[in-house]
Amino acid sequence: MKRAVVLLSGGLDSATVLAMAWSRGFQCYALSVDYGQRHHAELAAAQRVAGVLGAHEHRVINIDLTAFGGSALTDNRIAVPEHASSGIPLTYVPARNTIMLSLALAWAEVLQAQDIFIGVNAVDYSGYPDCRPAFIAAFEQMANLATKAAVEGKRLSLHAPLIDMSKAEIIRQGTQLGVGYALTVSCYQADEQGRACGRCDSCRLRREGFQSAGIPDPTRYYEA
Repeated sequence: MKRAVVLLSGGLDSATVLAMAWSRGFQCYALSVDYGQRHHAELAAAQRVAGVLGAHEHRVINIDLTAFGGSALTDNRIAVPEHASSGIPLTYVPARNTIMLSLALAWAEVLQAQDIFIGVNAVDYSGYPDCRPAFIAAFEQMANLATKAAVEGKRLSLHAPLIDMSKAEIIRQGTQLGVGYALTVSCYQADEQGRACGRCDSCRLRREGFQSAGIPDPTRYYEA
């Protein structure tokens, strides 16, 4: 089987991508990053998802982005916004996807894997610049300039299969592939039991996605 590194946050999108990679016949190596985010419920969710969705191996890498802050997810002095706003939101973490993809690239090269999967989305993406197709294309180009494997002819492919899908389309796709979304945690400020606030931008997009897909929302909320 061809090997692939799959970035797995524990949220809805990355769980769907793991299922998609597995369905395409890849032996999946799931990679999660503990970067100092507000809670660890999503990392616990990632472990559950990796086990259920057939990851060959799951690793968690620690890198402390709270040293820089600059985001509501890595600086407790910045409140998580609970209303939609224009522009790039406060939940954007500077260089997060660049850092995570770099870690995935390093592991892929060691594994002699030529494929990396990431669950970025340019439709319901909350305005994050590192979720755009141009960024994905640029990183893939950089990866094929920067690695020994690529120089020796083993070109790397960066897959973002959700990039043009709506949240409803993602949920329908994952449901067809058997993803149990009750296992996932998407909320920016979930409690340690994995219950969602129901108010942040991520919760709003998730809830609207299930409504549009016509599929019952299995998310547990604080008030449930």
